Amino acid sequence: MSPLTTTPTPGDQPVIVAGGISDSHTWNLVYLQLLLEEHGRRVVNLGPCVPEELLIAEALAHRPALIVVSSVNGHGYHDGMRTVTRLREHTDLADVPAVIGGKLGIAGPCGEDEVAALRAAGYDAVFDDSAAGVATFVRMLDALPQRALV
Repeated sequence: MSPLTTTPTPGDQPVIVAGGISDSHTWNLVYLQLLLEEHGRRVVNLGPCVPEELLIAEALAHRPALIVVSSVNGHGYHDGMRTVTRLREHTDLADVPAVIGGKLGIAGPCGEDEVAALRAAGYDAVFDDSAAGVATFVRMLDALPQRALV
């Protein structure tokens, strides 16, 4: 880091939101951004079809409190495995919480084996696109350090 760059304090770090590399949908990303902002989070929304190199560069630049990968096209499991593998190759990002959610399989929700594989690859949590999945995501958000509202 340069002398002019400061590391964000806990609670002031943004949340990075990104679509999977093959997922061109945006409404899920807008929804997530609004949900995160409603819960007092600053958001860096990278949009759809995010290449791993861009996600890594932005994560290194912003030092986020959380990385959220979202999928609607049903290829979230495969895209997500590739993304988290590349993300975790960077030692500076090894401890940054990362989660994935949405429609992760073309045949429906991921099974226990797929969820376990995503977690073993480096995701801290895996959420399906159900109301219960969203509620669990919100509870996780509430557990993150929060910035002071002034």
